[in-house]
Amino acid sequence: MPYQCPLCHQPLTQQANTWRCENNHQFDLAKEGYVNLMPAHHKSSKNPGDNKEMMQARRLFLNTDHYQPLRDHVVNTLNKNMVQGATNLLDIGCGEGYYTSAFTKLNEQHPDLSIHGLDISKIAVRYAAKRYSQCRFCVASSHRLPFADNSLDAVVRIYAPCRQEELQRTIKENGLLVTVTPAARHLYQLKELIYSDVRLHDIAPENIEGFTLIEDEQLHYEMSLNGDEATALMQMTPFAWKTSEAVWAQLAKATQFRCEADFSIRVYRKNSL
Repeated sequence: MPYQCPLCHQPLTQQANTWRCENNHQFDLAKEGYVNLMPAHHKSSKNPGDNKEMMQARRLFLNTDHYQPLRDHVVNTLNKNMVQGATNLLDIGCGEGYYTSAFTKLNEQHPDLSIHGLDISKIAVRYAAKRYSQCRFCVASSHRLPFADNSLDAVVRIYAPCRQEELQRTIKENGLLVTVTPAARHLYQLKELIYSDVRLHDIAPENIEGFTLIEDEQLHYEMSLNGDEATALMQMTPFAWKTSEAVWAQLAKATQFRCEADFSIRVYRKNSL
């Protein structure tokens, strides 16, 4: 396991239900199977990340599998590009584990691969660990990854932020970074309900020092949602803060709400030294 101590950056080893470093910093394994590697002084609030209501909305929507085409596309992309003998994959911003759990399919071609999920939300990680015991989850900041240098064969970043320096530090030479961001028309119909002048997403690829962009694809399709699904989708977006009561009511009573999904999926490979 490539965990490192978030306080002194020494390797962590597991002893029964505790992770401990040589400086005797210790982190207990929760009964659900995850470890909290988020020291209190690294938090910006008492309970950072998605709250219970936001997680429940996302879980409701994702369980309908309207985003399954994206999940399948990312799995296939990893299978195609990951080097043989890979041992560690990290899903940054894993939430309740919808995508993380699907990455276990990679074990068919990569039997030694361990799947890790990381999120700042303890509520989300607790649920993920309880439901997906075949993956390894931790509570931690994406800006301070609790993983050793050059220990990750692949990192998946679906909408999640992360400091480039941490990606450079933790991903192995020739390792992969797969990013998913909104493409131009993502959730266009939801935005039309809020904004009088809808702006399309900027889809320019990110330039990441030390990495080469090797694939740049777009996945676009239309979703047909009922009222509960449309409401949950709005609740899991930043648009929710600007949604009027009238729009919430309109979504709730919808029998069919058509909305575009539009994703940019990019694959970067870490340069050889």
